[in-house]
Amino acid sequence: MRDTLPALLPLLTAKSDRDHLDRALAHYTRTRRSLDALAVNDHDRTPIHPQFVASTLDRLADDDAVFTTDVGSPAVWAARYLTFNGRRRLLGSFNHGSMACALPHAVGAQAAYPGRQVVALAGDGGLTMLLGELFTLRQNGLPAKIVVFNNGSLNFVELEMKAAGVVNFGTELDNPDLAAVASAIGLWARRVERPSDLEGALKDAFAHDGPAVVEVMTARQELSVPPAITVEQAKGFTLYAIRTILSGRGEELLDLVSTNVARRILR
Repeated sequence: MRDTLPALLPLLTAKSDRDHLDRALAHYTRTRRSLDALAVNDHDRTPIHPQFVASTLDRLADDDAVFTTDVGSPAVWAARYLTFNGRRRLLGSFNHGSMACALPHAVGAQAAYPGRQVVALAGDGGLTMLLGELFTLRQNGLPAKIVVFNNGSLNFVELEMKAAGVVNFGTELDNPDLAAVASAIGLWARRVERPSDLEGALKDAFAHDGPAVVEVMTARQELSVPPAITVEQAKGFTLYAIRTILSGRGEELLDLVSTNVARRILR
Protein backbone atom coordinates (compact mmCIF):
# COMPACT_ATOMS: atom_id res chain seq x y z
CA MET A 1 0.00 0.00 0.00
CA ARG A 2 2.83 2.37 0.83
CA ASP A 3 4.26 1.87 -2.66
CA THR A 4 0.95 1.69 -4.53
CA LEU A 5 -1.06 4.62 -3.18
CA PRO A 6 1.45 7.36 -4.14
CA ALA A 7 1.38 5.98 -7.69
CA LEU A 8 -2.44 5.92 -7.82
CA LEU A 9 -3.25 9.29 -6.26
CA PRO A 10 -1.99 11.41 -9.20
CA LEU A 11 -4.28 9.44 -11.51
CA LEU A 12 -7.44 10.31 -9.57
CA THR A 13 -9.70 13.15 -10.70
CA ALA A 14 -11.76 14.96 -8.09
CA LYS A 15 -15.50 14.92 -8.84
CA SER A 16 -18.16 17.34 -7.65
CA ASP A 17 -21.28 15.69 -9.13
CA ARG A 18 -23.46 14.59 -6.17
CA ASP A 19 -26.30 13.00 -8.15
CA HIS A 20 -25.41 9.41 -7.28
CA LEU A 21 -24.71 10.29 -3.65
CA ASP A 22 -27.97 12.20 -3.28
CA ARG A 23 -29.98 9.35 -4.83
CA ALA A 24 -28.32 6.85 -2.51
CA LEU A 25 -28.97 9.02 0.54
CA ALA A 26 -32.63 9.50 -0.42
CA HIS A 27 -33.03 5.76 -0.97
CA TYR A 28 -31.49 5.04 2.43
CA THR A 29 -33.78 7.58 4.12
CA ARG A 30 -36.87 5.89 2.62
CA THR A 31 -35.61 2.43 3.50
CA ARG A 32 -34.67 3.45 7.02
CA ARG A 33 -38.15 4.88 7.57
CA SER A 34 -39.85 1.68 6.41
CA LEU A 35 -37.55 -0.54 8.52
CA ASP A 36 -38.05 1.57 11.64
CA ALA A 37 -41.82 1.37 11.17
CA LEU A 38 -41.56 -2.39 11.73
CA ALA A 39 -39.59 -2.10 15.01
CA VAL A 40 -42.57 -1.32 17.21
CA ASN A 41 -44.24 -2.58 20.38
CA ASP A 42 -47.40 -3.37 18.36
CA HIS A 43 -49.80 -2.56 21.21
CA ASP A 44 -48.14 -5.12 23.48
CA ARG A 45 -49.35 -7.98 21.30
CA THR A 46 -47.47 -11.25 21.23
CA PRO A 47 -45.30 -12.86 20.03
CA ILE A 48 -42.77 -10.03 19.96
CA HIS A 49 -41.45 -8.64 16.68
CA PRO A 50 -37.70 -9.38 16.52
CA GLN A 51 -37.16 -5.97 14.92
CA PHE A 52 -38.41 -4.37 18.14
CA VAL A 53 -35.93 -6.43 20.16
CA ALA A 54 -32.96 -5.39 18.00
CA SER A 55 -34.00 -1.74 17.93
CA THR A 56 -34.41 -1.64 21.72
CA LEU A 57 -31.03 -3.30 22.15
CA ASP A 58 -29.45 -0.68 19.92
CA ARG A 59 -30.97 2.14 21.94
CA LEU A 60 -29.97 0.79 25.36
CA ALA A 61 -26.49 -0.61 24.66
CA ASP A 62 -23.30 1.32 25.40
CA ASP A 63 -21.72 3.60 22.80
CA ASP A 64 -18.69 1.30 22.68
CA ALA A 65 -20.52 -2.02 23.00
CA VAL A 66 -19.23 -5.11 21.22
CA PHE A 67 -22.09 -7.00 19.56
CA THR A 68 -21.88 -10.60 18.41
CA THR A 69 -24.50 -12.33 16.31
CA ASP A 70 -25.47 -15.80 15.21
CA VAL A 71 -25.94 -16.45 11.51
CA GLY A 72 -29.43 -16.41 10.04
CA SER A 73 -32.16 -14.07 11.22
CA PRO A 74 -30.19 -12.55 14.17
CA ALA A 75 -27.61 -11.35 11.62
CA VAL A 76 -30.40 -9.73 9.59
CA TRP A 77 -31.78 -7.86 12.60
CA ALA A 78 -28.27 -6.82 13.67
CA ALA A 79 -27.50 -5.47 10.19
CA ARG A 80 -30.75 -3.54 9.97
CA TYR A 81 -31.13 -2.13 13.48
CA LEU A 82 -27.73 -1.77 15.18
CA THR A 83 -26.12 1.62 14.59
CA PHE A 84 -22.38 2.19 14.62
CA ASN A 85 -20.34 5.21 15.55
CA GLY A 86 -16.71 4.19 15.08
CA ARG A 87 -16.50 2.76 18.60
CA ARG A 88 -18.97 -0.12 18.50
CA ARG A 89 -18.00 -3.48 17.01
CA LEU A 90 -19.99 -6.28 15.39
CA LEU A 91 -18.59 -9.81 15.25
CA GLY A 92 -20.07 -12.79 13.43
CA SER A 93 -19.38 -15.59 11.00
CA PHE A 94 -20.33 -13.55 7.97
CA ASN A 95 -18.14 -15.31 5.39
CA HIS A 96 -18.42 -18.91 6.58
CA GLY A 97 -21.93 -18.86 8.06
CA SER A 98 -20.96 -20.97 11.07
CA MET A 99 -23.93 -21.63 13.31
CA ALA A 100 -23.85 -21.00 17.06
CA CYS A 101 -21.08 -18.41 16.91
CA ALA A 102 -22.69 -15.58 18.93
CA LEU A 103 -22.08 -17.07 22.37
CA PRO A 104 -18.46 -18.21 21.85
CA HIS A 105 -17.67 -14.91 20.14
CA ALA A 106 -19.09 -13.13 23.18
CA VAL A 107 -16.86 -15.24 25.44
CA GLY A 108 -13.79 -14.26 23.44
CA ALA A 109 -14.73 -10.60 23.12
CA GLN A 110 -15.45 -10.24 26.83
CA ALA A 111 -12.16 -11.93 27.72
CA ALA A 112 -10.29 -9.61 25.35
CA TYR A 113 -12.14 -6.45 26.47
CA PRO A 114 -13.10 -6.96 30.13
CA GLY A 115 -14.10 -3.32 30.55
CA ARG A 116 -16.50 -3.16 27.61
CA GLN A 117 -20.12 -4.20 27.34
CA VAL A 118 -20.50 -7.34 25.21
CA VAL A 119 -23.95 -8.22 23.88
CA ALA A 120 -24.72 -11.41 21.95
CA LEU A 121 -27.73 -11.62 19.61
CA ALA A 122 -28.25 -15.38 19.74
CA GLY A 123 -30.82 -17.53 18.03
CA ASP A 124 -32.45 -20.28 20.05
CA GLY A 125 -30.96 -22.87 17.68
CA GLY A 126 -27.52 -21.32 17.98
CA LEU A 127 -27.60 -21.05 21.76
CA THR A 128 -28.72 -24.63 22.30
CA MET A 129 -25.99 -25.95 19.99
CA LEU A 130 -23.30 -24.54 22.28
CA LEU A 131 -25.23 -24.29 25.54
CA GLY A 132 -22.16 -25.38 27.50
CA GLU A 133 -20.53 -22.01 26.83
CA LEU A 134 -22.90 -20.55 29.43
CA PHE A 135 -20.83 -22.51 31.94
CA THR A 136 -17.75 -20.80 30.50
CA LEU A 137 -19.28 -17.41 31.33
CA ARG A 138 -19.86 -18.51 34.91
CA GLN A 139 -16.53 -20.28 35.34
CA ASN A 140 -14.56 -17.27 34.16
CA GLY A 141 -16.81 -14.56 35.58
CA LEU A 142 -17.36 -12.97 32.15
CA PRO A 143 -20.21 -10.43 32.32
CA ALA A 144 -21.40 -10.85 28.73
CA LYS A 145 -25.10 -10.30 28.08
CA ILE A 146 -26.82 -12.97 25.96
CA VAL A 147 -30.09 -11.96 24.29
CA VAL A 148 -31.89 -14.98 22.84
CA PHE A 149 -34.34 -14.58 19.94
CA ASN A 150 -36.50 -17.61 20.75
CA ASN A 151 -38.87 -18.33 17.87
CA GLY A 152 -38.91 -22.09 18.34
CA SER A 153 -37.30 -22.79 14.98
CA LEU A 154 -34.27 -22.66 12.74
CA ASN A 155 -35.83 -19.50 11.39
CA PHE A 156 -33.61 -18.53 8.47
CA VAL A 157 -33.56 -22.12 7.21
CA GLU A 158 -37.35 -22.00 7.15
CA LEU A 159 -37.22 -18.78 5.16
CA GLU A 160 -34.84 -20.36 2.64
CA MET A 161 -37.18 -23.34 2.34
CA LYS A 162 -40.15 -21.02 1.73
CA ALA A 163 -38.25 -19.18 -1.00
CA ALA A 164 -37.42 -22.53 -2.61
CA GLY A 165 -41.04 -23.68 -2.57
CA VAL A 166 -40.50 -26.32 0.11
CA VAL A 167 -42.96 -27.00 2.93
CA ASN A 168 -41.09 -26.47 6.20
CA PHE A 169 -39.98 -29.65 7.94
CA GLY A 170 -37.26 -30.62 10.39
CA THR A 171 -36.83 -27.02 11.56
CA GLU A 172 -39.08 -26.79 14.62
CA LEU A 173 -37.26 -26.66 17.96
CA ASP A 174 -38.75 -28.15 21.13
CA ASN A 175 -36.98 -25.73 23.47
CA PRO A 176 -37.03 -25.82 27.25
CA ASP A 177 -37.34 -22.58 29.21
CA LEU A 178 -33.89 -21.27 28.29
CA ALA A 179 -33.95 -18.56 30.96
CA ALA A 180 -34.64 -21.27 33.56
CA VAL A 181 -31.71 -23.29 32.21
CA ALA A 182 -29.42 -20.25 32.52
CA SER A 183 -30.71 -19.59 36.01
CA ALA A 184 -30.01 -23.21 37.01
CA ILE A 185 -26.43 -22.71 35.82
CA GLY A 186 -26.19 -19.74 38.16
CA LEU A 187 -26.55 -16.85 35.73
CA TRP A 188 -28.87 -13.88 36.04
CA ALA A 189 -31.72 -14.68 33.66
CA ARG A 190 -35.14 -13.48 32.64
CA ARG A 191 -37.76 -14.66 30.12
CA VAL A 192 -39.65 -11.93 28.24
CA GLU A 193 -43.00 -12.75 26.66
CA ARG A 194 -44.57 -9.28 26.31
CA PRO A 195 -43.10 -6.26 24.50
CA SER A 196 -43.79 -3.99 27.49
CA ASP A 197 -41.44 -6.08 29.65
CA LEU A 198 -38.51 -5.99 27.22
CA GLU A 199 -36.88 -2.67 28.09
CA GLY A 200 -36.93 -3.31 31.82
CA ALA A 201 -35.41 -6.77 31.38
CA LEU A 202 -32.61 -5.46 29.16
CA LYS A 203 -31.84 -2.57 31.52
CA ASP A 204 -31.66 -4.97 34.47
CA ALA A 205 -29.42 -7.35 32.52
CA PHE A 206 -27.07 -4.55 31.47
CA ALA A 207 -26.91 -3.26 35.04
CA HIS A 208 -26.13 -6.70 36.45
CA ASP A 209 -22.48 -7.15 37.43
CA GLY A 210 -22.05 -10.55 35.83
CA PRO A 211 -23.22 -12.72 32.94
CA ALA A 212 -26.89 -12.44 32.06
CA VAL A 213 -29.35 -14.13 29.72
CA VAL A 214 -32.52 -12.49 28.41
CA GLU A 215 -34.75 -14.93 26.53
CA VAL A 216 -37.24 -13.11 24.29
CA MET A 217 -40.16 -14.98 22.74
CA THR A 218 -40.25 -13.69 19.17
CA ALA A 219 -42.50 -14.32 16.18
CA ARG A 220 -41.63 -17.47 14.27
CA GLN A 221 -43.29 -16.34 11.03
CA GLU A 222 -41.59 -12.94 10.82
CA LEU A 223 -40.31 -12.49 7.26
CA SER A 224 -36.91 -10.87 6.84
CA VAL A 225 -37.61 -9.75 3.27
CA PRO A 226 -34.46 -9.14 1.20
CA PRO A 227 -33.87 -5.73 -0.46
CA ALA A 228 -34.64 -7.23 -3.88
CA ILE A 229 -36.90 -10.21 -4.54
CA THR A 230 -36.14 -12.36 -7.58
CA VAL A 231 -38.73 -13.98 -9.81
CA GLU A 232 -37.52 -17.41 -8.66
CA GLN A 233 -38.02 -16.45 -5.01
CA ALA A 234 -41.55 -15.18 -5.70
CA LYS A 235 -42.33 -18.36 -7.62
CA GLY A 236 -40.89 -20.50 -4.84
CA PHE A 237 -42.88 -18.71 -2.15
CA THR A 238 -46.08 -19.20 -4.15
CA LEU A 239 -45.34 -22.92 -4.44
CA TYR A 240 -44.62 -23.08 -0.71
CA ALA A 241 -48.01 -21.50 0.06
CA ILE A 242 -49.89 -23.88 -2.22
CA ARG A 243 -48.07 -26.96 -0.94
CA THR A 244 -48.54 -25.89 2.67
CA ILE A 245 -52.31 -25.61 2.19
CA LEU A 246 -52.48 -28.94 0.35
CA SER A 247 -50.56 -30.60 3.18
CA GLY A 248 -53.23 -29.49 5.65
CA ARG A 249 -51.15 -26.82 7.38
CA GLY A 250 -53.19 -23.77 6.48
CA GLU A 251 -52.89 -22.41 10.03
CA GLU A 252 -49.19 -21.84 9.33
CA LEU A 253 -50.07 -19.49 6.46
CA LEU A 254 -52.65 -17.71 8.61
CA ASP A 255 -49.99 -17.14 11.26
CA LEU A 256 -47.62 -15.80 8.61
CA VAL A 257 -50.24 -13.36 7.29
CA SER A 258 -51.18 -12.30 10.82
CA THR A 259 -47.55 -11.63 11.76
CA ASN A 260 -46.46 -9.79 8.62
CA VAL A 261 -49.62 -8.17 7.24
CA ALA A 262 -52.65 -8.03 9.52
CA ARG A 263 -50.88 -6.81 12.66
CA ARG A 264 -49.29 -3.96 10.73
CA ILE A 265 -52.48 -2.90 8.94
CA LEU A 266 -54.49 -2.97 12.17
CA ARG A 267 -51.93 -1.18 14.33
